[in-house]
Amino acid sequence: MRHRISAASGLATIFAAASACATNMEPRVDSGVSATLAKYEETGETRACLPLSNVSSIRAATEKKLLVRTGINEYWLNETSARCGGVTRANNRIQYETSQNLLCQNQIITIVDNTTNITGGSCGLGKFKQLKLKEAPA
Repeated sequence: MRHRISAASGLATIFAAASACATNMEPRVDSGVSATLAKYEETGETRACLPLSNVSSIRAATEKKLLVRTGINEYWLNETSARCGGVTRANNRIQYETSQNLLCQNQIITIVDNTTNITGGSCGLGKFKQLKLKEAPA
């Protein structure tokens, strides 16, 4: 079963920042996703897999951090095993194949340009770390 997650449409959407200079070795950052991520903290709960039916979006904060939304204000952080080149670029999508209806740790995801269908890179997913809203200071 092949799943495509497009920056333009689809069940899960990748929101990406514009490309940085190729000589810049700093990971690209999506400031909108990073701002959302800053509002949350890890609960300590981790999962190896999430049901695909629960995943409503996947947004890249950096080339190693993916914010996975599973409900209204329900998020999981996935830190990939290696840099996922191109995941924060506009007009790219995440693509993967699975024989089950789960998105799991060690699953290889591929980054594909929507315009040219050229593969830009791939990486393996890490564990899914549950997030919760940070408490407001008293």
